[in-house]
Amino acid sequence: MSHLSKIPFYHILLADDDKDDCLLLADALNDLPLATELTTVRHGEELMLHLHANNELPDLLFLDLNMPRKNGFECLIEIKQSEKLRAIPVIIFTTSFAADVVNLLHKNGAQHYICKPNAFEQLVEVIHRAITITLQENHLSQIPKKEFVLSPVFQ
Repeated sequence: MSHLSKIPFYHILLADDDKDDCLLLADALNDLPLATELTTVRHGEELMLHLHANNELPDLLFLDLNMPRKNGFECLIEIKQSEKLRAIPVIIFTTSFAADVVNLLHKNGAQHYICKPNAFEQLVEVIHRAITITLQENHLSQIPKKEFVLSPVFQ
């Protein structure tokens, strides 16, 4: 048995229609001291089809809000209302920050909120923090509001 088998392996799912953001997240994951596999879907309908079609659920879902066909808000609500899917930790991964939107997402069961940082180093840091703390948390309990936003810009 090799020492590599002791490294936790995480299945990460990203729902985002922006190809550049998908590539950036993939690059950020490659820079982390974690073993991950990234699957991407381009819109909300594809996300929900993917989740319902697979028996193995992701360890973590990064969810963009502004997607075609079904937006991130709709997907979050559908996920949290599904007995099969509700335990998936959902991290909102978006370009905008509005307090009322953040409050609504928190209320509807998102695990954390990340406003995509401009600097790649900040992205790597916030993604690493998001993965490590989210996978240590109890996904079914409400995260305190002060711990909900993970973006370094708003810390």
